[in-house]
Amino acid sequence: MPRNVDLNLLPALQAILEEQSVTRGAARLGLSQPAMSASLGKLRRHFRDELLTRNGNLYELTPLAQQLVEPTHTAVRAVGRLFANEGEFDPATADREFTVVMSDYATEALAPTVSRLLRQSSPASRLHINSITPQIVDTAPDSMRTRDLIVMPHGFLTGLSHRDLYEDDWVCIVSADDESASRELTMDDLANRPWAVTFHQRTAFTTSVQQLRMQGVEPTVEVVTENYLTLGSLVAGTNRVAVVQERLGRLLERKGQVKVLQPPFAADPLVETMWWHPTYDNDAAHKWFRDLFITAGIEIT
Repeated sequence: MPRNVDLNLLPALQAILEEQSVTRGAARLGLSQPAMSASLGKLRRHFRDELLTRNGNLYELTPLAQQLVEPTHTAVRAVGRLFANEGEFDPATADREFTVVMSDYATEALAPTVSRLLRQSSPASRLHINSITPQIVDTAPDSMRTRDLIVMPHGFLTGLSHRDLYEDDWVCIVSADDESASRELTMDDLANRPWAVTFHQRTAFTTSVQQLRMQGVEPTVEVVTENYLTLGSLVAGTNRVAVVQERLGRLLERKGQVKVLQPPFAADPLVETMWWHPTYDNDAAHKWFRDLFITAGIEIT
């Protein structure tokens, strides 16, 4: 770290970048406007950039400032973690934000129970859920240094500690009004129907589709989505088929969009797993939070 870096400017930088206003940034930190203006001046000299420029009646971030938003958030979280690590953790009095990276499917399955348990045990703490992105997966384990957990199956992450949470079987979904598939699907159906699938670059297609390919069936992909919860609307009213986790399939079925059918092939169940950076293996707060997820996984099975 450069010797001339003033870490006291970090909160001011975050406030200015997120509020895009000296006045609002000052109010957020409880500072006077002249004090915040002085901090902005120091930041401008450090970065050799205006950071905040006027456009008519509004202020806008410069291109460099826009690039600083995410790294600044990461730095603030890292510093906060450093000074919050006191060796002991009392959830009843803790005021902490826990960040979890999950798909919309995992959020639907786990988050309601986790948030309830968190509120009951640590009412002042907060749960921040991020979507899974290729960048987070591809840059792990480094990307997990400032995040508590990422929830996803085996096969995509290395260099992280992990614990299995629960299993979910795979099912097929077709449109609720699809009379041609009233009872069951055949392998020929899967080969001939158009598919709706989920895809996340490195995370690729779902493991069930990979298993299907091993049996010689190559899905004819018609629609690709990064969100599991959109599969119901992408299948409804069409002759498409999708393979989804049974919990998700039953949810979409209850909404009246699709009907659930058993797959005509043997598919290993999905094992949903939580992963974390080994740095936090013995962190008291982190261990408590992991136990919260373990309890949630037990409750939903």
